[in-house]
Amino acid sequence: MLSYQHIYHAGNLADVHKHALLAWTLDYLTRKPKPISYLETHAGRGLYHLTAPEALKTGEAAQGITRAEAAGWFAADHPYARALADVRARFGGDAYPGSPLIAALGLRPEDSLTLAELHPREHDALAEAMLFSQALVKRQDGLEMALSATPPTPRRGLMLIDPSYEVKDDYAALPRLLAQIHRKWNVGIVMLWYPILQSRLHLPMLDDLSASFPDALRHEVGFPPARAGHGMTGSGLFVVNPPWGLAEEAARLPPRFAAL
Repeated sequence: MLSYQHIYHAGNLADVHKHALLAWTLDYLTRKPKPISYLETHAGRGLYHLTAPEALKTGEAAQGITRAEAAGWFAADHPYARALADVRARFGGDAYPGSPLIAALGLRPEDSLTLAELHPREHDALAEAMLFSQALVKRQDGLEMALSATPPTPRRGLMLIDPSYEVKDDYAALPRLLAQIHRKWNVGIVMLWYPILQSRLHLPMLDDLSASFPDALRHEVGFPPARAGHGMTGSGLFVVNPPWGLAEEAARLPPRFAAL
């Protein structure tokens, strides 16, 4: 599906949830003097400007990262706050990093970075945004890349799977995909983002995932719909092989979201 463009939603509350925990996990992994691989299946354009007409049209960033920073959710030394500061210093005060840019800024020269994006304009923008990094940027279906690129070298690392879920078959396909990835790469951290929907369409997928991965971390936050009639009321992460300390870090977030 090639219609989705994340610029309309960049910096929203789901991004705050996902990116705060992604940045923390990458910081945790890179503290050890061992190289890692980072793979992302639905990378988007990587760099967003929150004063762009598309971002202003929805106002989701104003409800998301702008509100979170105003409330002091993240100390200056938090990996997410450091990524935000770095991106603004490099690209301007209205810049917001997608997850590929958070990864690129947090990784070291010895680490591996592989990104897939199928949308032609998003892919081209991603390739430009990643010019400063060592990223391998592929115009490829993300779920195909997830299988073809695993196990990566080095084997230690993280994959983020973050589809738009515009294709409803994704909910049925993803549990099978995670099982296939895990068979090929049983030491990898696999982080799957999913929306919390009023329709409850996500629940059968989570039942299947939990049955296959009983030791995974399932973490969710709730928030008001972005606008009247919007069906998403929260953000979830399902993490296979969660690193030590991630559950405790994640537990800091729900009270902040609940206060919105």
